[in-house]
This record gives sequence, structure tokens and C-alpha cells, in this order.
Amino acid sequence: MNNHTENGRRRVAIALGLVTALSIASAADATETAPLIAYSTVNGEMIETETKMAMERSDAILAEMVAIDGERSFENTMLPLHGIGNLLGQTFGRYHFLGYVAPESELRDVARAQEEVLNKYGVELGFREDIYGAVKAYSETAEAGERTGERARYLEFTLRDYRRNGFDESAETRDEIKALRKRLVELGLTFEKNLAEWKDGIEVPPDRVEGLPESYLARLEKKENGNYWVSLDYPEYFPFMENAADAELRRALLVKGWNKGYPKNVELLEEAIGLRDEIAGLLGYESWAHYRLETRMAKDPDTALGFLKDLQKRILPKFDADLAKIEESYPDPDGVDYWDWRYYHTQQLKNEYKVDATKIAEYFPLQRVLDGMFDITQEMFGLRYEEVQNPDVWHPDVQLFKIYDTATGEFIGHFYTDLFPREGKFGHAAAFPLRGGGRFNDVRQPPISAIVANFTKPTDDAPSLLTHDEVETLFHEFGHILHQTLSRAEMYRFAGAETEQDFVEAPSQNLEHWIWEPEVLNRFAAHFETGEQIPTEMLEGMIAAKHLNSGIKTLRQIFYASLDMAYSDRGATKNTTEILNDLHELCGFPNVEDTHFQAGFGHLFGYDAAYYGYLWSKVYGDDMYTAFEEAGILNPEVGMRYRREIYEKGGTLDGMDLVRNFLGREPNPDAFLADLGLSPETTGDSVGHGDAPSARKE
Repeated sequence: MNNHTENGRRRVAIALGLVTALSIASAADATETAPLIAYSTVNGEMIETETKMAMERSDAILAEMVAIDGERSFENTMLPLHGIGNLLGQTFGRYHFLGYVAPESELRDVARAQEEVLNKYGVELGFREDIYGAVKAYSETAEAGERTGERARYLEFTLRDYRRNGFDESAETRDEIKALRKRLVELGLTFEKNLAEWKDGIEVPPDRVEGLPESYLARLEKKENGNYWVSLDYPEYFPFMENAADAELRRALLVKGWNKGYPKNVELLEEAIGLRDEIAGLLGYESWAHYRLETRMAKDPDTALGFLKDLQKRILPKFDADLAKIEESYPDPDGVDYWDWRYYHTQQLKNEYKVDATKIAEYFPLQRVLDGMFDITQEMFGLRYEEVQNPDVWHPDVQLFKIYDTATGEFIGHFYTDLFPREGKFGHAAAFPLRGGGRFNDVRQPPISAIVANFTKPTDDAPSLLTHDEVETLFHEFGHILHQTLSRAEMYRFAGAETEQDFVEAPSQNLEHWIWEPEVLNRFAAHFETGEQIPTEMLEGMIAAKHLNSGIKTLRQIFYASLDMAYSDRGATKNTTEILNDLHELCGFPNVEDTHFQAGFGHLFGYDAAYYGYLWSKVYGDDMYTAFEEAGILNPEVGMRYRREIYEKGGTLDGMDLVRNFLGREPNPDAFLADLGLSPETTGDSVGHGDAPSARKE
């Protein structure tokens, strides 16, 4: 995960339990000339009507399935569930996705309200005894016992879902769990809505703008009193924290950022923590973390926490050295606080490595970066992208592309790009699956996905210029797009990025490595005005500084993950602010008084008890990149093997097996440690990661 933008993929999944990844059109409708929907025609009434119709159609399919009088088969029992997954998931992609991106607040409100309706309907399906009875009856047939491969895995996972919904418990217990899950749906959507609609920032007088580039100031809103307004949007927040010389203002902006969503979101979070703990207890699990990790690579919280603690021990000397270097170079009688380190990091880059992020951004105009990323991934993975002219989209900034296989000319799928901030839009960076993969009536359904990000908007004087961190974010999210769209899985349940949640980031983290390679950057990094290639000395300084303050950055990630696990630990009643204060020392800095970071920590819904997965999966993403390093970073043979073994297979195999198959060996953490500026020789032979995950199988 890119620490600069917190750009983890926020998977939007229907809370079905029975079918975890859901999508309305049949596969026959999913052609290259028919993208998902004409988004400009969607209105609130249509969203409500289509949501209702999707549920009615689902009910009709299920009524026919459960009424079968005769021998049960995969085709008459399991495939209808597979189709319903597609039906409901695509309803999200066509309509409810607009709750995250629509420019009109009224449309966003309706879309989010109907997403809640559909999510609750999904919860109901996961607790229907007649559906369970049909699946159970099929599982006891001779045919089911002879199933192998993906279809056997689908049956196994479906039965596991029922167990995890309480079908080994009493009907009364299941009713309690169902009610609790429905309330969790409400809490999660309200939490996210509060963040998307939050408006705050600080006023900065013109005489206190030292260090801020003129190009940055020119983009800011100016108040009637002449002050600049700096909002919490990423393109305004992070450059301010990195460049503003005024420490008092940096602290003021950080306090605003760390109180995003407060106090309402703290109340929602603490209620959700109690409900999660109650669900875990009703199902016989020690904690919500135990429940959640059962289906992941780590398997249990002790393994995940052991990994975090081991990594913390190994990274602490690097943190101490990072902080000592800052304090030596920039002595401050008040010490270095959390609102200081990004600023000093920027000064180190400029003064010690001759790297100016603002100057570097001049060599990364967005369109050149997109063209370069497209060229490289097309070359490596045997693909061709084609922009759709004048697409019918939800906002004029949005572009739509088709994906084709180079060798066969086969149409593979679509992806959208929505890259600039606007009021009410999803505030991070993510890849949203709008139509998943799978086969229906023996026809592959071409997936559709969307990158949603918040990069600096172009102006009359300059295009959108990306920092190197933002280039890394773009490559990361495009890794998710490829994972989602290149799928060849048969079952919707396993298509695209539907892997274990602590593996899902690995394919995207792997793609980040290319933006540190001179051979790659020299293909597209050029000045937005002159076309001059990025200077060698600038490139060398940037690469030399890759590990600068990696100790500070990594400890912060360990803190985020540890906080998430603490909130998911035993106990229904938790004071989340006290827990945050107690754990904050993990990141090496004291907490900032009168802040409530947890209120704006969106990953606590959807990624609850999962944040450790960003570091966990990076072990595998970094290790997989070594195959490219050994054969040539743009080697198309390795690229095609990666496409076949990782992107196309999705969740049809366990993550560990996917990595083994691609690498042809057992994974190890050496590349992960090296990417943090560490080495096995100085930190030990492992990172507390290789043994437990590889030894434990589903």
C-alpha cells in the first residue's frame, strides 16, 4: 500500500455470505459494443426500480431452484446461485456505484440508500433455510463427491459460508446473527457516506505560505479576505504537509484531517465493534478477528500479529536511524512530531538527494504516465487497449477503454478512469469491479472495472502533474484493474481479484516496482512543456532515496494494522480513542491531542481485521517481481506467465499455490526486506511470515 495516499483497494462486496462476490445482464449482453450502462441516463427513480427488479428476478430464480423435485445437480442447484451473484453484483455496478462517484448529491444519496437495500437483501439470502437445504442435498449426491477443481471449490466454499452464518447453530441464533449483520450494513454505509461528504480544511494567510510552490498556491481557492483555503483533498493536503514551512499550520491541518468524521463515526465504529463481537460469540469464535481470519492466508490473529510484531522488531533500528538523521540535519528544540516528518522528508530529498517532488512532477504529466503505463502493460501481458470515443459516463472527466488480447484479437473487457477530485466523490484511490468475470451459458463474461482516484486537476496553464508517489498509486490501482478484468475463472465467486483478502494486494504491489526502473521511466517521463526526458541525475537521486525514512513509513503501517486488530479483538465494549492512544507509540510518535484518527479510517469497514494484509501481501508481491528482475523487467514471456498464473486464475486456487506456481519455488521474504531497506543478513532469515502461511492450507 502506498502510505502517501492510503490507496488500498476498497472492495465493495454484497454482504451475502452465501455468494461473496456478486454481479444484471446475461453474458450474451456483455459485448465490446455494449458497456455496462449509459450512466448519464440514470436517475433516482431508475435506481430504485432496477434494484427492486433485481431482487424480484433473484427471488424467481431461487423459487425455481428450491422447488426442484428430482435429482439435484451442479447445473440445477449451484449454477443458479452463481447467476444470482452476477445479477446482484452487476446491479451494484450499474447503479449503486454512483453513490461513490455521481456529481449530484441527490443521486449519490439514492444510490447509497439502494445499496443498503440490496446489501440487506443479500444478508437475507445467506440465511434462507430453503436455499441451504438445496445446497446441502446436492452436496450429499454422488455427483458432488466426484466434483474436482473450481466447481468442487465453489461447493466447499458455499457450505463453509453457511457454517459461518450459523447453520450449525439454532434457528434463533441465526436470526440474531442476521439482524446484527443488517445493522452492520447500515453502519458501514453511513460511516463511508460521512467521510465522502466531510468538508473541512484551514485558512492560510498569504504571509504564511513559505515553502509552498507557486503552482500549488495557484490551484487553491482564495477566500474574500485573501487567505488561501487548504482542504483535506489529497492533492491539497499532502503537498501542504510536505512543503509548508509553518509547523503550526501543518499541525492545524493534520488535526483537521485526523478529526474527519468525528464524533459521529466514532459512535458508529464502536457500535459496529460490539455487533461484530456479538456475532463472533454466537458462532463460537474467540473474537471477530478469529472469525475474519479463518478464511485468509494467515488463518488466525496470532499469526498475523506475530508477523506484525516480528516486522516491528526488524524495522525499529531503521526507524531510529531515520529519526536521528532528521534531528541531526534539522535540529528543533521542540523535537520532531508527526506533522513534521513529511516536511523534513521533503527537505532531505531536496538538500541531500537533489530531488524536488514538485520539479519531478513536471516530468509526469498524467497523459504521458497513462500512455507509458498502457504501453508497458500491453507489451508485457499481450494486451491492446482502445479508448472508447464519447462514452456515456457519469462525469465529463471519465474515460472508457476496451481491452483486447493481442495474439487472438479477442475482446476481454472494459475499464473506466475517473482520476480527479470533486465534491462528494470517494476520497481515496481504488479499483471498483462493476461487472465481474465468470462463464454463463458457457460464454465468458467480459468484466468491467473502474479506477477512481484523486489526482491534481489540470488547469488552463498546465496539465495534471503527478508526483512520483501518485505515479506509484496509478500503477498500483491499474494492477487491480488487470486482476479484475483478465479473469478466466468459471465461477463468479473466484473471478478477478476474489482471492484471500490478505493476498489481494499482492498483484498490485508487484506492479508498483516498475515505476522505480530507469528503463521504464525513460520511456514516458518527460517534461510537460519541453518534452525533455527526465534528467539522469534527478532519476538517480529519486531511486537513491527510495528507502529514505522507510522505517517511519513502515512503523505507521504496523500501527494501522495493529489498531485494526485491537478493535477486532475480544470484547464488545471498546473505547476506541483510548485504544488508539495506547497503541500510537507503535508508530514512534505520540498521538496528537484532541484528534480521533479512527473516525476517518475508512478501512475499519470492509477491511476490518484485514489491514495487516497490505504488509502481508507485499511479501508475495515483492517476491513475484524477482522473476521479472531475473529475466528482464519487460520480458513478455514472464509477463504472459504472470498473466496466466496470477491475473487470470483469480481465486480459483489458494494464494500460496498461485505464487508457487508462478515462481516455481517456495516464496521467501528477501525481496520484501530489501524493498524496505533491510536485508536477511542483518534482520534474520525470515520475517515471521514464510513458515505459518505456507504450512497452513484451507
